[in-house]
Amino acid sequence: MDKISDLKSIILNTLDSNKAIDIVSIDLKNKSSIADYMIVASGTSSRHIQALSEQVLEKIKLSGIKNCKIEGSESNDWKLIDGIDVIIHIFNPEKRKFYELEKMWSELIPKEKILI
Repeated sequence: MDKISDLKSIILNTLDSNKAIDIVSIDLKNKSSIADYMIVASGTSSRHIQALSEQVLEKIKLSGIKNCKIEGSESNDWKLIDGIDVIIHIFNPEKRKFYELEKMWSELIPKEKILI
């Protein structure tokens, strides 16, 4: 496996072992230049969401990626961990349903990449 796939697996295992719910991995390789994968998960409370984001950030840093960070530090409903090649969104279930990121990124997108 390659380094990015290994990182994705580490993140998925970390979320699963820390009781994240409804974990979804979306392959962005042929859809966007922002990252290779997007992972979306839910937490059961604001404390759970915070703990999940901190655990994931720690695992990413231990994997050798130093420029990663958590966005949404002021929010109780959502955190984004920028793992460079893997982006992780952790929502409370209501906010996740509102934004429907899985639906947006899983739709068929034209063959040319989206540049952001």
